[in-house]
Amino acid sequence: MKPDVLSAAETLWRYHCIYDTPQPADFIIGLGSYDLRVADRCVDLYRQGLAPRVLFTGRHGHWTRDRFAASEARVFADRAISLGIPATAIELEERATNIGENIAFSAAITGTEATTILVTKPQTQRRCHATVKKRRPWAAGSVTAPLHDLAEQPTEMFPMRHLISEMVGDLHRIRIYPEAGFQIPQDIPDDVAAAFELLVERGFTAHL
Repeated sequence: MKPDVLSAAETLWRYHCIYDTPQPADFIIGLGSYDLRVADRCVDLYRQGLAPRVLFTGRHGHWTRDRFAASEARVFADRAISLGIPATAIELEERATNIGENIAFSAAITGTEATTILVTKPQTQRRCHATVKKRRPWAAGSVTAPLHDLAEQPTEMFPMRHLISEMVGDLHRIRIYPEAGFQIPQDIPDDVAAAFELLVERGFTAHL
């Protein structure tokens, strides 16, 4: 890819990756996706003793419908169990198909007052933060993700072009979702807005 595209992508990546410092909580909640490294990060946090229970949430999404034999939540749970988390410490929520539903449906399991560590893909952190602050501000905890940089995020299933389109689409949602009542408003710096416009011009619009 051209240097200006990669530079713009890096700008969006830095904006989306907020990386709160995880605080002790009642539940670690892993948001389902195509990326099993989210489950791995949940395992790391559980091993650190930051929460006694882990909840995985997610049905099938666009990228996993034909790739996972079970729900995202189930696939993540199986991964976590294979890495040593006892099955008795894990809860499943297998209906959610977006971040708002991940948060709303999880609350029915954790209880509305439970504190949480939300674990998602790196590039989805800001959108997750904005959503939980709108939906559960009284119980919103920290938001984190697997610890790696932009170059390490693409996978065979989800290459760099798809990743950039996802970041473009999520920035668009950060702009429009507050008016719809889905998220709290987020400031968008000028350099982030400029990176968005460049990437739209270059055709990274599949997630809009």
